[in-house]
Amino acid sequence: MSFEAIVNDPATQLAEAKWCFASRRVNRDHAVSLMTDFENTRHGDLILGRVMELGKHGGIQLAAGRRSELFVGDLVVLPCAARYAPDQFEGIAEIDPEGADMLAGGGCLGKVRARNERVKPPTRVLPIGRLTNSSGQAVNVADYALPDPERASRIPVIAVFGTAMNSGKTLATARLGYGLRQTGLRVATIKVTGTGSFGDFNEYEDTGVHYTADFTDAGLATTYLVPLPPIKRCIERLLADAERHECDVVVMEVADGLFQRESAALLADTEFHDRIGGMVFACGDAVAAAGGVQELRRLGYEPDVLTGMLSCSPMAVAEAQAATGIRVMTKGELSDPGEAMAILRKTTRPETKTAATS
Repeated sequence: MSFEAIVNDPATQLAEAKWCFASRRVNRDHAVSLMTDFENTRHGDLILGRVMELGKHGGIQLAAGRRSELFVGDLVVLPCAARYAPDQFEGIAEIDPEGADMLAGGGCLGKVRARNERVKPPTRVLPIGRLTNSSGQAVNVADYALPDPERASRIPVIAVFGTAMNSGKTLATARLGYGLRQTGLRVATIKVTGTGSFGDFNEYEDTGVHYTADFTDAGLATTYLVPLPPIKRCIERLLADAERHECDVVVMEVADGLFQRESAALLADTEFHDRIGGMVFACGDAVAAAGGVQELRRLGYEPDVLTGMLSCSPMAVAEAQAATGIRVMTKGELSDPGEAMAILRKTTRPETKTAATS
């Protein structure tokens, strides 16, 4: 076999490639060949590509759980997916054979539709092929998802929402999970919408909770532009798996802000409203808190506590509490077992909770 044939051999290329975090559940032995009909690419299909030009993402989050620097010429494996990130990109799940955009370091390849002017253009990747199995079928992250539950889960759920990206949701989820763990409960922390990233996942795991997962474990590469029914099915898979791990309570983060497409759809859904027992709302400042609480109340929700970036400022705390009548808690207070248990005690079990009002 010639040197060129060896270099272009799919098995060799896939072995040398950097596989992203969102592909971590995939059995790599199942990927044996490539096909190049990129026009038929579906959400979650894995793409082998070569880095053409570095941009916003100078590194990739590996399936092994660490960050790897990227170099021009590197081979990467990323799922085709859409992304919504107001401080970075909006992108759709579309692969241009002449060059695709790396939308997220955790694993998201598509086409940029809008870019925050404060960030660099995306890292560009030349698609080589869609991964296929021994039957010639595309390898998709959905093929390795957690199973659908046999029955609806009944585990108590505390949802964490926020006003926007970077409002403090992940920190709140991790710290509340830590606080509950200190009481002796078996705690699950999960993220049910967004873009796959080991940053959130690792922050949860660092607290020592008993179970950590996100939507990529349930078969979605990302959740942007995914219809509501598959997202709800994803949530049920994660909750059921937490129950299988004998957890007592779930702290569940929902990505982005209240007006983001998927977050808004979940909040407007009566079944989702009835399923969650409590809510923590992360806010950037007092004005955001006042507006966000007003919107949540319009939808029939009453946050148990406020937290997030505003909790760093005593002045912002006073303003938010005066405007909403809801207590603001710091990360230290969320981590306190007594305070965390007080939040859990406020939650109402799903079977007794009333439906949302419009």
